[in-house]
Amino acid sequence: MNTILRKSILGVAGLAFTGGVFAGPVAAHAADTTTTHAKPVAVSVQGDKLIPHGVQGEQSRIELNDEQVANVKAIIAATKKAGMDERAAVVSIATALQESKLENLGHLGDRNDHDSQGLFQQRPSSGWGTVEQITDPEYSTTAFLTGLKQVDGWQDMPLTKAAQTVQVSAYPDHYAQWEQQAADLVAEHWNS
Repeated sequence: MNTILRKSILGVAGLAFTGGVFAGPVAAHAADTTTTHAKPVAVSVQGDKLIPHGVQGEQSRIELNDEQVANVKAIIAATKKAGMDERAAVVSIATALQESKLENLGHLGDRNDHDSQGLFQQRPSSGWGTVEQITDPEYSTTAFLTGLKQVDGWQDMPLTKAAQTVQVSAYPDHYAQWEQQAADLVAEHWNS
C-alpha cells in the first residue's frame, strides 16, 4: 500500500477513535480467541432481571480460561460492592467481553488504541485513572459502574445503548452480541 494512502487511512482511523474507547486492541487480540456466533441460549434463572429487553442480533460466545473467569468474578464482586444489581453486572461483563474478551490487557504496543488498557480498555488520558488503576479489575469495574450510574435510565435501555453511553466506542452496536453470554455468566457466578 502506498505511503500516502496508508497515512490517510491511519489519519482517518485516528480521528474516528479519538472520542472514546476503541476495540482495536481487542480486534488485534481477537485473532488468538475463538468466537462463535450462536442463537441465544436460554438460562432458566434469567427471566426479566438479566435480559429485560431480550438480546439484539446474533450472539457471540467464547470459551473462557481461568483468568477470564476470575475477571468475571471480580466484576461481579465490584458490582455488588457498588450496591448495584445483576443487570449492572450483565452490562459490565458484556462491555468487558467486547473491549478485551475479559482479559486484563496491558499496553499492546502498535496494536494499542491510543493508551487504552485493562478489561474495559479505559484510557488514562481520558481521565479513567492511572495505568495501575485501570488494569486493576475492581477499580476499572467501579469506574465503569460510576459512569453507568450517571446514565439516566440505563436500567431501561438496551444493553448496547447503556454500554455505549459510558464507553463512547467507535462501534456502538458491538456490545449487544455479548449479552447472552454475559447473562449466562452472571447467572452462574452471582451467588458463588
